[in-house]
Amino acid sequence: MKIVAICGAGIGSSGILKVNAERVLGRLGIQADVTAAHLATLDRDAVGAQIILTSPEFVDAIGKTNADVIVVHNYFDTAELTRKLQDALE
Repeated sequence: MKIVAICGAGIGSSGILKVNAERVLGRLGIQADVTAAHLATLDRDAVGAQIILTSPEFVDAIGKTNADVIVVHNYFDTAELTRKLQDALE
């Protein structure tokens, strides 16, 4: 499974989201390739992704995709991330 965490101003916040997603997936026993990407490179970086993780302000900029787009309000809230990843993967 491929998951892409995106942000719009570099890869700082997407890097945080990537690390926390990897922690959550590890706890859930789910293997995935999680990468951090910039919104400007999303077309290239999200090829084949099943899930895109992002914040609310970037949803419209993502555009049409076959991936499930998961909006994360608090990148540090692993309970929120766990809940949303479990819902998407069921």
